[in-house]
Amino acid sequence: MTPAPIAVALDAPDLETAARWASLVTPHVSTVKVGLELYLRYGPDVIASVKGASGVKIFLDLKLHDIPNTVAGAARAVARLRPAILTVHAAGGPAMIRAAAEAAPQSDIAAVTVLTSLSEGELEAVGLAGPALDAARRLAALAVGAGARAIVCSPQEVAAVRAEVGPDITLITPGVRPTGAASQDQARVATPEQALADGADLLVIGRPITGAADPGAAAAAIAAALRREQTHR
Repeated sequence: MTPAPIAVALDAPDLETAARWASLVTPHVSTVKVGLELYLRYGPDVIASVKGASGVKIFLDLKLHDIPNTVAGAARAVARLRPAILTVHAAGGPAMIRAAAEAAPQSDIAAVTVLTSLSEGELEAVGLAGPALDAARRLAALAVGAGARAIVCSPQEVAAVRAEVGPDITLITPGVRPTGAASQDQARVATPEQALADGADLLVIGRPITGAADPGAAAAAIAAALRREQTHR
């Protein structure tokens, strides 16, 4: 059975827990996501630990954002780990995005548009011209023009971003919550079924899976729901 287009966010307190979660979910999902906290705590070793022998894709979510030369050096440093996806902030600008893409050519550089934790008011407070939908479309177009092969945006912007960038760019949506799950610190959310229907390619889901009593069963249930939805379309 084909794994579901889900990246499970392994925001674990320690390496052993992250590796256990990864082993439980990898039969059901295509990708596991290693974020900043886990990578900073354990370094490159975390990649081998969560990948194991499964061959699951690694989404290295470091959200690089610095001058182009520094981002190029950072991307080159992690390129040897062969992550399928490496994130940068689109707000770093086209030269920075291009530098990352050139330094890690075997990874898809994914440009983060507008963090899903930001409300419209907070977006205005940090000086980013909104609303979020317009900002995400603008940043997505800029990033793709600079060589990004994937875009990270909230489910609420994914349809507009798809229209902006076309069919060949991978759209990654955090802020995905199954029906009945708490939104927690995400301000712009949608269900997995809705996100896929709107044009997302990869859904980032963390606590609704890793916070469950049985993460493997939770991942399997969401994957099954997505397959049913796609069959009925």
